[in-house]
Amino acid sequence: MALANLHKWAFFYFSPDFSPEQNTVINRNPMGTCEMITVGFDPRAKEDGSIIEVAKQLKAEGIQFIELCGGFGPTWTIKINEALDFAIPVGAVMYGPEFRKQLFEIMN
Repeated sequence: MALANLHKWAFFYFSPDFSPEQNTVINRNPMGTCEMITVGFDPRAKEDGSIIEVAKQLKAEGIQFIELCGGFGPTWTIKINEALDFAIPVGAVMYGPEFRKQLFEIMN
């Protein structure tokens, strides 16, 4: 099944000491008709406003939706949606409760 209307989307994730300036990667399909932009943030970015700034910039550049890693959680999913006036879909990857302990141990 072809996704003919999908042209540009983004995935935001957290990793220690990552930044959008150093850890943004653009992948394009062979025909150049679709691109996926991955943007890495240090977890401390939740405090400096850069997540919202990057989301707004990508929206202005025509991004169609943003997917967030599970580390953003429901609060940041809503914050980004509100900052973008719900103009594009912003959703999050979620892990079931069976993985919470493992993820907590990895991320702390």
